[in-house]
Amino acid sequence: MKSVIYHALSQKEAKDSEVQPPGAQRAEAFVRAFLKRSTPGMSPQAREDQLQRKAVVLEYFTRHKRKEKKKKAKGLSARQRRELRLFYIKPEQQRYSLFLPLHELWKQYIRDLCNGLKPDTQPQMIQAKLLKADLHGAIISVTKSKCPSYVGITGILLQETKHIFKIITKEDRLKVIPKLNCVFTVEIDGFISYIYGSKFQLRSSERSAKKFKAKGTIDL
Repeated sequence: MKSVIYHALSQKEAKDSEVQPPGAQRAEAFVRAFLKRSTPGMSPQAREDQLQRKAVVLEYFTRHKRKEKKKKAKGLSARQRRELRLFYIKPEQQRYSLFLPLHELWKQYIRDLCNGLKPDTQPQMIQAKLLKADLHGAIISVTKSKCPSYVGITGILLQETKHIFKIITKEDRLKVIPKLNCVFTVEIDGFISYIYGSKFQLRSSERSAKKFKAKGTIDL
């Protein structure tokens, strides 16, 4: 067995393989080094015994590549957003007329979302669409509230968070209205939808996947 492994290539074998036949010493040194790398757990004596008794199945060791952990891009924290004043609206920009084009864009967005607001459109369908739609630019009104001073406030919605609406009124006053314990109305092309703020305490990005259940009566 050993002589078969270490035998030199004949001229014909070298010619067919297109290699130069190495010398016997170089061939033996190469084979010994190859066997040592392929059977790292065996001693030289055990390797010799194995060669004399039976054929050796050479193991193939794969190098495991270290998986680089992808760092997720972290967004700004709430504290950082406050420090940077990302959602701050400057006093000179708190003008109702500046946001009327935003309202027109919102109306077109809702018409496209509802496939056109026709007189025979089902109100339940519009209500379901509005509950999941982006409301920035809508004109909303407070119709009921446990705080009487909020009732009657109407304006264009500028910002929405999980717990509040920020709206700009026709008097160019920025109002912050809590959703809790308030009922809002949204009107578009004669269709009026009611929003119960206590059941609406979600971010606008989370509402698209939320399933709202129809209920007979909802208390403030």
